Amino acid sequence: MKELAIIGTTASGKTALSLDLAIKTNSIILSLDSLCVYKEIDIASAKPTTIERGDIVHFGIDEIFPNEKFDVIEFLNLYKNAKKYAKENMKNLIIVGGTGFYLKALTDGISDGLKENTNLDMCLNDTYNMLYSLDKEYMQRIEPNDRYRVEKAYSIYKQSGLTPSEYFLKNPKIALSANLKIFEILWEKDELIKRIKLRTKQMIKSGLIDEIIYLEKKYTRAPNCMSSIGIIETLEYLDGKISKQELEDKIIQNTLKLAKRQNTFNKGQFTNRVSNIIPSLNSEIIKYLSI
Repeated sequence: MKELAIIGTTASGKTALSLDLAIKTNSIILSLDSLCVYKEIDIASAKPTTIERGDIVHFGIDEIFPNEKFDVIEFLNLYKNAKKYAKENMKNLIIVGGTGFYLKALTDGISDGLKENTNLDMCLNDTYNMLYSLDKEYMQRIEPNDRYRVEKAYSIYKQSGLTPSEYFLKNPKIALSANLKIFEILWEKDELIKRIKLRTKQMIKSGLIDEIIYLEKKYTRAPNCMSSIGIIETLEYLDGKISKQELEDKIIQNTLKLAKRQNTFNKGQFTNRVSNIIPSLNSEIIKYLSI
């Protein structure tokens, strides 16, 4: 059994490539997407349909309902289950998606022993400054407005009594797949913009608005996933704050911003990746899995 990951920005064609490769290389797929994991979020997540999935076994798609918890720990458990299944059934494992944070946890590991985040008892900026004064080396790698990572650092400090640097020194991370082969899809900027515009139009035409009406009625706006791109803009449209054309434009704009963040993250975090256009990657991956 071999395993690899396919990364790239949103709308880069990761799903289509993974499905094609899974058929050709006797592989199963683990979705690396924080929205595809939810049942009933189908259009907004751009997940492959059941017809597109065919007989290919998937993990990480339609695992939980929108009002249920899912985080990096659950993802790592999914990875363990997917790898176990692949080994037992003599399959290869293709990990594919755009949630780079989950992939980073897989290749670098996370430290065990912490509970859920501790609520901040001061404003975000004051919390950051306090932690910075205690642990400059660690905090200078975090942006002051990065609430998620600031809360993580604060939780470490409050629950363990140690600065993040001290905590990670005493609780080293254990990687589940430290030497994972990573392949990245490349697109020219103009072509990627065209793909994002086309996909957004297709999502709206396919019933995005009706899907969000259903999700809001069943789950309210409280779950974190209801703040995702495609969903949050549609809720604005339903509130009468923007027109249908503005809905489309805003989804495109926010998706482009996401693509830029993903590209920056992938370049900075996965220095050992193999990057190429889809046809070349297809050939390289088939060659890698055939060795």
